[in-house]
Amino acid sequence: MSHVTYRIVQHDGGWAYTVDGSFSETFPSHDAALAAAKRAAGEQRVSGDTHGIVYETAAGEWREELSDGRDRPWTEVSG
Repeated sequence: MSHVTYRIVQHDGGWAYTVDGSFSETFPSHDAALAAAKRAAGEQRVSGDTHGIVYETAAGEWREELSDGRDRPWTEVSG
């Protein structure tokens, strides 16, 4: 199981959450960003359907895999 951390940070004149270098939209307060991060983290833990996926690797190779909808990450929120 993978691990994902949502971090609350000051961003663009307000507050945002960041995951693996990507930022959310900017929120007017720390509390608003925290609530949004908790909501997103919770949604990411919800199981879904199993689907076949096709993607291109950084080397330009195409891969096909089965994405198990029950394989959800462990998430946390900090900040």
